[in-house]
Amino acid sequence: MKIFYILTFAILTTLSALSQSGSTTPVTNSQENSRIIKFYPNPATSIINFDFQNGFEKNYTFQIYSFLGKKVYELNNVTPKNIVNLTDFYRGIYIFQLRDRNGKVIDSGKFQVSK
Repeated sequence: MKIFYILTFAILTTLSALSQSGSTTPVTNSQENSRIIKFYPNPATSIINFDFQNGFEKNYTFQIYSFLGKKVYELNNVTPKNIVNLTDFYRGIYIFQLRDRNGKVIDSGKFQVSK
């Protein structure tokens, strides 16, 4: 039963991220600039950089989840540039979320780790 909840969470989180970033309408420059998080390289091997653009607040929480829904990384009080070391991450797809102090998701996306 626990696996059912984990898989449901992963599917819902992925669909939420896809609906925000994978819309069928063309992306204009104003929509592209509204993203708060820029990340590179993707796919990543040993580190990944997360740059928080204008519009983020210092008291946001940044979280990374495995594709199965397990939280593998959390950063409180984000700074404009953060580097995440991926040595403890397994190969696969990960989902990140930027949350405000009330727990509302401000921005999210996914990246791939390939080792």
